[in-house]
Amino acid sequence: MQKNARVFGHNFRRTSRLSRSRRPDRGILVLLTFYLLVHPLANSQPKEVRRVAIFYEQGLSSPAVALIDRELRATLDDSRYQIELYPEFLETTLFDDPADQQEFRQSYIRKYQRRRPDLIIALGPSPVRFMSDSHEKFFAGIPIVFGGTSELQADNPALDSHFAGCWEVYEPAKTLDVALRLQPGSRHVIVVGGVSSFDKHLEATYRESLHSYEASLDFTYLTDLDMPTLLERLKHLPAHTIVLYTHLGMDAKGSRYVGASQAGPMVAGAANAPVFGPSDVDLGYGEVGGYLESFANEGRIVGGIAVRILNGERLQDIPIVRGANAYMFDWRALRRWGFRESDLPAESAVLFRPPSLWQRTKWTWVVSLLIILCLSVLAMYLRLKRAKNRQMGLSGMLITAQEKERSRLASELHDDFSQRLALLALGLENAEETIRSSPDEAVRQVHSLLNAASEIGADLHTVSHRLHSSTLEALGLVPGVSALCKEFGLQHGMEVDFLSDNLPRSIHPDVALCVFRMVQEGLRNSKKHSCAAKAQVRLHRAADKLFVSVSDEGIGFDIRELGKMEGLGIRSMKERVSLQGGRFEIRSEPGKGTRIEAWVAPQPKSELAMDDSRGKQSLTSGRTLETNSW
Repeated sequence: MQKNARVFGHNFRRTSRLSRSRRPDRGILVLLTFYLLVHPLANSQPKEVRRVAIFYEQGLSSPAVALIDRELRATLDDSRYQIELYPEFLETTLFDDPADQQEFRQSYIRKYQRRRPDLIIALGPSPVRFMSDSHEKFFAGIPIVFGGTSELQADNPALDSHFAGCWEVYEPAKTLDVALRLQPGSRHVIVVGGVSSFDKHLEATYRESLHSYEASLDFTYLTDLDMPTLLERLKHLPAHTIVLYTHLGMDAKGSRYVGASQAGPMVAGAANAPVFGPSDVDLGYGEVGGYLESFANEGRIVGGIAVRILNGERLQDIPIVRGANAYMFDWRALRRWGFRESDLPAESAVLFRPPSLWQRTKWTWVVSLLIILCLSVLAMYLRLKRAKNRQMGLSGMLITAQEKERSRLASELHDDFSQRLALLALGLENAEETIRSSPDEAVRQVHSLLNAASEIGADLHTVSHRLHSSTLEALGLVPGVSALCKEFGLQHGMEVDFLSDNLPRSIHPDVALCVFRMVQEGLRNSKKHSCAAKAQVRLHRAADKLFVSVSDEGIGFDIRELGKMEGLGIRSMKERVSLQGGRFEIRSEPGKGTRIEAWVAPQPKSELAMDDSRGKQSLTSGRTLETNSW
């Protein structure tokens, strides 16, 4: 808070030195500073503290205890309180003398007399017995949550209303049922165990649970052997055998083992038959699995009950849970013994399955697809940009060509037609003056002026026809193109051969104008660039398309150099055909002439759809050209 106060004062002094024009920002800065000062304080409100003492049977070196502890702590972390944990370990395996255990109990009683926990968790048979014996006298009023033991192993304690928790329940019969389903025809069952107190407790549980199967199966209990002898026996088991591993904490010679991570793997590695284990901590070392006591589930259950009690829920409303079992199997062991997953119970969990090809490579595919997508977007962008630049270049060339054509027309009108009209006007004036004095001479002059006016009209008609052919609109495509070919041949001294055949009944005006301009531009290119003395124009139906071609036998050119040419003619033809949804091709070789071809639909698709929607109205509306009127 002192630091935040200094920050606040620094910002306040800084804002006081701002210019008058910046003063409206002072309020915003003060509010922001106040928020930065108050916000951490609001978020730093400490949680209420709850003290929880945990009494463990063994240390965390035990895989089962470590697994319960991990899930228990993870569940407590979700509490709305700040949990202070006080772990205590009775270590009955190392200190099995009753006098030592009594001394531990007395020390814990003295330790928590003045600093009483809000909750006690007892994990294991000895902690449960400790709490059952001393709760009413030394820990009165403190709720107890238990786990990590079966009711029988804890000597069936009489628990009052201050206890809640989870009893472990081992059900080897369900494991044997699954084993018989996976390996039908099995006749022998080998039960493997040790001589420690917990080993004998599990052996007794297995004998009682499997007693009903002894009439149909041959049972052998290998629970009183030393480890080397046991492993040698397991290497030579008869066919059709199932091995049920209970727990081996100590062998017949007194050698101690960690049941899950030491004895279990040795048994599974030596046995020439599938081994089914008792709990989830045994899974992963070569055992197939079964209906296992899940210490992970047990830790979550115990932690959940503890959180409910800390949140204020009454113990009387929390029932005692019996069993935290689940069907769990090792995928690798299933494959080793040739067992089918389809024979497993429906709710089974199959662990240690290698990731699929998709799981192994999904991020590679995702990244690859993202890269492909980015490259596609970039390519599309570059293509659009290139098309836009090409369009802008084409537009610039069109504007330049338009301006050149306008300049040429202006020059032609000024230098030719305006002068000829001026001479015509001067001749009329002279004829007017000559009428009175010499009528015959005036008639001759008028006839001469009439011829000049006719020539001007013909030349104006030629200029107008070059700009737009009235024949195309008046008579149709074939007469228009035919007239164009004749006129072009006469004007340029070039032989133009025109042939048309089997044309569609109706052609849209835009399509007709496209074909006309293409022929016009193609003939110009033949004269200007190919230096050809003869050209051919062909116009006929090709399937459902209108085919047009302009060819010559001139000098030709290398088609690969087409992109470097600066002319506008070919580009304009291609653009016109493209606008009509057609296809444009050009073929040429040096010394072998040039051939320009195009295929366009007689009616644009949009126009066909409009005609269909209007019920195929009469074509006399002016939207199409009838070939039979040619």
